Amino acid sequence: MLEQYLPVILFLIVGAAFGVIMIALGFVLAPHRPDSEKLSPYECGFEAFEDSRMKFDVRYYLVAILFILFDLEIAFLFPWAVVLEKIGVFGFWAMVIFLGILVVGFIYEWKKGALEWE
Repeated sequence: MLEQYLPVILFLIVGAAFGVIMIALGFVLAPHRPDSEKLSPYECGFEAFEDSRMKFDVRYYLVAILFILFDLEIAFLFPWAVVLEKIGVFGFWAMVIFLGILVVGFIYEWKKGALEWE
């Protein structure tokens, strides 16, 4: 029975060894020329001007939730549409409930004003 796992274990060992070798080669062969410009903090093309622990506006998190909402919806809709005939009525209603939950999240985002761009 353990011989069935030999290819998987061998694959994991070879993959891990390849990754470690590539990282080691990068450290050994890469040029090490530290520079004040390279070591300075960089933020979107300009110097960082505030504390990294500053508070973010809640709209930032609402946009992130909105992205996850639509991303999950699309990620689950395509496979569901492909196998809809095989999963039958139960699968249909399960997806209707899932989409209902997503619609509730979308309405929450809408009411909070996350779709209002300034």
